[in-house]
Formats: sequence, C-alpha cells, structure tokens
Amino acid sequence: MTISYDVKPNDKFEAAPEVSYYTPQQPVAAGTFYPQTSDEVAPKIFQPLKIGNITLQNRIGVSPMCQYSAGNDGIATPYHLIHYGSLVNRGPGITIVESTAVSPEGRLSPEDLGIWTDEQAKKLKDIVDYAHSQKQLIAVQLGHGGRKASGQPMTLHLEQIADESVGGFPKDVVAPSALPFRPNGNLVTPKELTKQEIKRIVNDFGDAAKRAVEISGFDAVEIHGAHGYLVNEFFSPISNKRTDEYGGSFENRTRFYREVVDNIKSKIPADTPIFTRISTAENSPDPNAWTIEDSQKLADIFVELGVALVDVSSGGNDYRQPPRSGVDKSNREPVHVPLARAIKQHVGDKLIVATVGGLESDPELDNKYLESGDFDLVLVGRGFLRSPGLVWEFADKLNVRLHQAVQLGWGFWPKKQQIIDLIERTSQA
Repeated sequence: MTISYDVKPNDKFEAAPEVSYYTPQQPVAAGTFYPQTSDEVAPKIFQPLKIGNITLQNRIGVSPMCQYSAGNDGIATPYHLIHYGSLVNRGPGITIVESTAVSPEGRLSPEDLGIWTDEQAKKLKDIVDYAHSQKQLIAVQLGHGGRKASGQPMTLHLEQIADESVGGFPKDVVAPSALPFRPNGNLVTPKELTKQEIKRIVNDFGDAAKRAVEISGFDAVEIHGAHGYLVNEFFSPISNKRTDEYGGSFENRTRFYREVVDNIKSKIPADTPIFTRISTAENSPDPNAWTIEDSQKLADIFVELGVALVDVSSGGNDYRQPPRSGVDKSNREPVHVPLARAIKQHVGDKLIVATVGGLESDPELDNKYLESGDFDLVLVGRGFLRSPGLVWEFADKLNVRLHQAVQLGWGFWPKKQQIIDLIERTSQA
C-alpha cells in the first residue's frame, strides 16, 4: 500500500533545494515503512540498512543495467534523467546507475556512459541532484570492458563487435592477456596490457571515483568486477595467462583489483561506501575456472580493504558456460541465492552482501532470505524495467504501507497532517 499527502487549498510544499527547478521537498523518503499501529514491525525487506555513511530506507535496490543511450561522447542525456528519475522517486533503497566507463577504450559499446572527463561527470550530476531532491540514494557502477569492449549494444547483437563505422574502437581493446572471449568469435583479440597501461587504468578508476563523488555527488561507487570484464579477466586463470606480478597465483591475479581499490580510497572521502560486483563462480567446464571458494577468499580481501558491499552475480567470462535462467533448477532457488548465502556465511557481519537474479516476483520469499540472514540486500534489474513501481508492488503483496512521493499522491492514504504528526512524534522520540 502506498502513502501520499492531501494538500489543503493554498498550501504548498517547500521546493527541494538540490535542483534549480521546482519539485516538492519530500517530508520522508519514498519507500519508507509506515506502521499502521504503534507496535507494527516492518518485515525485514522494509527495514533500514546501514552501509558505511549511508542508510537505505529499505532493502530493495535497482541493479545497474546498461541503457546504450549516451552517444559516442559517453555523456548522459535527458533519456537518462527520465529513466533514473522514474525509478528513484518510487522508493528503492538505492539505485545503482549502469556501468560507466572509466576509460575511453573501456566502454562496452560506443553508446555507453563514461566518466573519464569532468564534462561527463557534470551531466551525471543532473541525475544525482534529482535523486537527492527526492531524498533518495544513488550510486554508480564504474567499469572497464577489457576484451569485451567495443561491442554492439546487447539490444542489437550479443557479443558482436562494433567497428569504426559505428563509432567502435576495436584497435584499442585491451585485456590482461591477448585472448579473445570466444575463439573465431565476433569480438576482437585484445592487446595484452603493459604494466604502464595497467597503472594508467588503475589511476583511471581512482580519477573516475573522484569525479563521481566530488562532481556528480554519488552516494557510493561500485567497481564492476563481474561478467567477464576487465577486473574479472584479471581474477580468472581462464583469461589471465600473465607471468608477471599480475598473473599466476591468486595473490597476483587479485593485485590489479587491490590497486584499484587503494587508488579509489586515496581520492574519495574515507566514509564513502565502495561496492564491488563479482562473478562468484564462472559456471565453466574448465578445471581452472574461478569458484565460490575463490570468491570467499576474495571476500576476505574485501574486508581487509574496507569494501562495504559485495554484489553477488556469476558467469560471463567463459563462452562455454551453459545458459542460465533466473532459477537454479537443482534446488528451485533464484540462481544466485546459494552463492550469496555461501559468501554471507563466510563473512558474517564483516561485509554487506547483495544479490541479483530472479528476485522480482516473490517478495515473501525475498523477505524470508533476508530474515534467515542469507544476504542483506535484494537487487532487481529487469523487474524495475517492467515496473518502476516495483517497491509499491512488494508492499502491496506484503500488506504493508509505505511513504510515497508527494507528486504521486492522487488520493493515496494517509492525509498530510498524519505525516506531519508522525514526523513530529519521531523527532521527539
């Protein structure tokens, strides 16, 4: 059930100060639990979650999803403001903006967002400012495509190269080793990174994070270390055949990631949360493939480095992996739940664990996983594309009430005075 506000004639909400245009200042963040009785307790999925210096009003987040709408300059357009605006003002605990390239050659497609220039960061600020005007939290995923860069948007062709005729940059594609993703496939064989180039990209990640926080104003940054992109390529023996300090042993293969985190931490405030998405298992027939046990070891490194949240996914680095659905047919659970559970059991309260995949249809089941401590945060991607008001739908299915944005009032319960009374009681408590 949703909540909005009944405004009397000649009454007006104050303007939100974060933007230059009028949008009403929200009394309470949309998506916040509203108890119907003094002793009603929110289900876990609608309880707050503290991550570093931020507190989510609920435990439902928007997973990053590429929109392929930036044009060849990597700059956000009105499309992105409309797209993300339609999500944030309906109350997810946090929205993570799509993979945004830290380097020009790191774009997954020519139409990907970028944040390797101040101009790009300033346009992303429009999105962040709108989110903050709605009292909503917003993060950005920072990525480099490695050997999967310069592809066509997935909406056109899967794993199809974008050549120069469509703004691609196939001659600039780089990776830990000169191995194509698929032998005789449609993506190029990348150039093997030199040590100097590795240092440059490490610095690009740090500079991108600095822009994301200082210029754009994002509340958190996420390092994309999954799905066969550059960080994932360094992790895995399948894609990393280097013989120097960046290849071979587990310690060496995780060195690039550790340098990235250290560089980011040196350039952003110490209390800004750093998230990381990883493929916790490669789902590969290769005996050398990355496993959940490797991810548990990596989670220990996250804790050591002060990473706040691990975002659990899988696959993407080996073309031989079998097709995956949203449900693991062996146990009927959403596909990444067993992996998230294994990570959470390993790290306990030392690390926030989020997961994605097949969690958009059954909030009762999601809540059960949260109550059981299998993971801490539900991330949903395609479910939000189908229904930006998914948080509302979850509340309706669980028969609970939420605060909702004042713009979306239109007769929803309760009255404005009830909200004011609630705020006053809360502030006095």
